[in-house]
Amino acid sequence: MNPRMPFDYVVYKEHRLLISTALGRVTWEEIKTRQDQTKTDPEFDPEFDQIVDLRSATRVELTGDQIRFLAGRQIFSSRSKRAFVAPNPSIFGVGRMWETYTEFSSHPTEIRVFGDLPSALKWLGRENFPSSGR
Repeated sequence: MNPRMPFDYVVYKEHRLLISTALGRVTWEEIKTRQDQTKTDPEFDPEFDQIVDLRSATRVELTGDQIRFLAGRQIFSSRSKRAFVAPNPSIFGVGRMWETYTEFSSHPTEIRVFGDLPSALKWLGRENFPSSGR
């Protein structure tokens, strides 16, 4: 069994959803690596929606320039909805910066940051998504 990565994802093809999960301290390189991996994953479709689950993150180590770079990358379609779940105030702030940079990028997608998972699922229209254990 492989140890869990600080930033990983699972594709739920039948739900047209990608869930990215952060654990502990997350860095620029880890996020960039996962974005690169996602783009080439045969299970992934850019039209999918995304949940970025930051509930188990203790720190997200990114500079403003790194957030701007990552937010400006075209991974998801402009029709995708992406929900960041961040109850920690400092991580919530990083999510809001990402949301703002994405909004003003050349490839905007709809992003919202939430403090809890049920609100994010509701916004995505997936209130009934099997989220037990998450």
